[in-house]
Amino acid sequence: MTTGHAASPDEATDPGEDPGAGSGSGPDPGAAPDPAADSGADPGTGRFAILRAARRAFTQRPYAEVTMRGIAADAGVSASLIVKRFGTKERLFNTVADFGPAADRLFAAPPADLGRHLVLTIVRLRRENLSDPLLRVVFSLGNMDERTLLRERFREQVTARLAGLIDGPRRELRAELITGQLLGLGATLSLHRPGAGELATAEELADLYAPALQLLITGHLGPSDGARQADEPGGADR
Repeated sequence: MTTGHAASPDEATDPGEDPGAGSGSGPDPGAAPDPAADSGADPGTGRFAILRAARRAFTQRPYAEVTMRGIAADAGVSASLIVKRFGTKERLFNTVADFGPAADRLFAAPPADLGRHLVLTIVRLRRENLSDPLLRVVFSLGNMDERTLLRERFREQVTARLAGLIDGPRRELRAELITGQLLGLGATLSLHRPGAGELATAEELADLYAPALQLLITGHLGPSDGARQADEPGGADR
């Protein structure tokens, strides 16, 4: 099966094929993901490297073409370590398709402060895990196979959850625009690397990016954003 997707420069070449990897059966959406995913702590098991490699593999190739052996080669670990850590390819896929742990951290702030918290958390998760917590969903666009589960999970665990946290009219539309801006932030930081964004602190990025998010969340600037703008030259005249 071909997807028409152009591989990214860091996509690993699959050196082999696991027995049964070519079967057409897809993952069970009900299979349990790894609860430690995106937790921000790596106990030295190589989990982050495995997850980064798995995200590349599952978003860039159909499920049936992905092998544990190929993921292991990309991650620089043994296939047996992946089996020990995740059990099966199905469970590893469901971990990649699970945005819940990242959403728990992203939405751990009241609406009045959420815009700034979202930016700070995105930047810190990227730097902790050496990967973006949300951006993998973009690589599933246009693919009509198991990767549609990524989009379904993203809508359920991120966009719909955010819509339920904010008040006011057109919450669903505003939630879609907010998540779009978060994806745009991640894409920009990845595209311009190395660049000014990589050198900036999380606080500096939040100063510039959070006010627009906060306007979508509450219709006005948050307390911290308003205070910062008032302190800037000419800020009181805005």
